[in-house]
Amino acid sequence: MWDMFAQVLTGVRVLDIIDVAIVYYVFYRLIILIRDTRAVQLIKGLAVLLAVTVISDRLGLWTLNWLLSRTIAAGFVAVPVLFWPELRRALEHLGRSKILNKRFPLGAELPERSRLATLIADAAGALSQTRTGAIIVIERETGLAEYTETGVAIDAVVSTALLLNTFIPNTPLHDGAVVIRRGRLAAAGCYLPLSAQADLEQELGTRHRAALGITEETDALAVVVSEETGSISLAEAGRLFRHLDVRSLATQLEKSLPPEQATSPFSWGVKP
Repeated sequence: MWDMFAQVLTGVRVLDIIDVAIVYYVFYRLIILIRDTRAVQLIKGLAVLLAVTVISDRLGLWTLNWLLSRTIAAGFVAVPVLFWPELRRALEHLGRSKILNKRFPLGAELPERSRLATLIADAAGALSQTRTGAIIVIERETGLAEYTETGVAIDAVVSTALLLNTFIPNTPLHDGAVVIRRGRLAAAGCYLPLSAQADLEQELGTRHRAALGITEETDALAVVVSEETGSISLAEAGRLFRHLDVRSLATQLEKSLPPEQATSPFSWGVKP
């Protein structure tokens, strides 16, 4: 028995082990990527369809089997369409890998993370006290040019006063989102994609769904101030952290904001 086991080990190449490890890692990352998304339900539906097809073939239900076989054949064409959001997230996740996003110093200095986090948190706190609705989006690796183009270009240094003035009710820019890029307010009045999550709490309005939507499609951060309750929330990677105070918001922002004086050579959407 030990001789057979030794022969098996001898026949296994190191490249075979690496090959299996890579495949295992790829499937693991795919499972992590599609977890808590619509893709899970779609995959379950496809699994049921395949199971019924096999059963109909074994039982001799030829008409049903023929119909299901044609449906599966057409499904291979429809899969890229059905899974387009997940495919896009996967490609963006791959593009944000550490290898491609190795950081290099630039001549233009970014604001200190703690200072920028404090400015945004103070603005959110002041807006919360007056129950003024707001969405503040902070760009990280993924460029947000397609969203800033829907608003009004500003390109101004971020300050608490500027953020407060932007969200004054009944002004042209108050009803959209502001986008912060490399410490500057790039645009205001921007339109964001809404989240497709079906299990969101009913009390969450359009602002919270928009904040979740932009963080589902990109790696951006989104600070939300509720107009109804004045509560402050932070959206990141499709998750919503609610009922934050100014200090806890500043702490979370400081941990998640991009580092100073650094960018990636592949961040085409980011202007130095």
